[in-house]
Amino acid sequence: MQTFNTPAFFQKSDSAFDDLTGALGDPRPHPSETALEQLGRALMTELLDVIADTALEDYQTILGEALIGAFHSAAGRIERDADRARDAMRALDRNFDGSEAADTELQEATAKARAGDAATRACELIRDAASQTWTVSTGEVWTAWRGSRRGTHLTAAQLEAKQAIRAIRSRRAGEATPDGPVVAFRGAPSADTAVDAGRIFDALNWAKQEWPGMALATTGAKGAEKLAIKWAQQKGVTLILARADFDAHGKAAPFRANDDLIALEPSCCLTLVQSVDRERASDPRPFGPALNLGQKALAQGLRHVPIRARST
Repeated sequence: MQTFNTPAFFQKSDSAFDDLTGALGDPRPHPSETALEQLGRALMTELLDVIADTALEDYQTILGEALIGAFHSAAGRIERDADRARDAMRALDRNFDGSEAADTELQEATAKARAGDAATRACELIRDAASQTWTVSTGEVWTAWRGSRRGTHLTAAQLEAKQAIRAIRSRRAGEATPDGPVVAFRGAPSADTAVDAGRIFDALNWAKQEWPGMALATTGAKGAEKLAIKWAQQKGVTLILARADFDAHGKAAPFRANDDLIALEPSCCLTLVQSVDRERASDPRPFGPALNLGQKALAQGLRHVPIRARST
């Protein structure tokens, strides 16, 4: 019985990225997924080591986020180039006349689109590895400044709230859009201790059991909401950010962001109006925007679950 060896570029590997690059047919090698992740970790580690205990340490957050954001921006630029190549592919395919010149153009556009997809993915792998190292080293969570972020198997995808709202309205109009339950969360900036994290993670784990395909919607504010974002990244849960636009709405911005959260038609609204850590009892005032989200949810007939301290 005759056997055939599978060409290297059709052999399956342990990495979807390595399979993608192996199928391109480029004679030049691509770095492996593991190597790209190591690069992302090394770049962030080197940055943090160099600025530690120096005057630049005061600017650590700006520098760290800029490094991650650079690869996020590069991924977006390359993806737009690949999309333009796909537009060219569609035009060439529609107008294909069977000539050798047209066939060559179509092949070149196809190769450019596929190569762009691989390069985009490479940037995303570096970005996500640097982001994870940043979170582990500093406890801070990076989110894209604007636009959406496609997730990897390790991190959550990210959407802008207005984009998700448009999808919901399109679905109502009968257009094909991804569905999935949304769980909204607002929490106090002061609720950032280990005790708070435990209660927030308990609530979010409960929500994920109730709605396994959930997306988490929040404004990305510091404290409790940053902890919730960290949970989403660890669980690979899609993240929807309804950012407060202070330039447009001034002091009302955190409450206007709640309107975007409600417009997502969440299956449940979780709120943490103040730290559940008894050592933070010096500030008993509840966080107004979290209270407001709970009130708006009840007014709209949506399920509202307040997060409270464990009963003793």
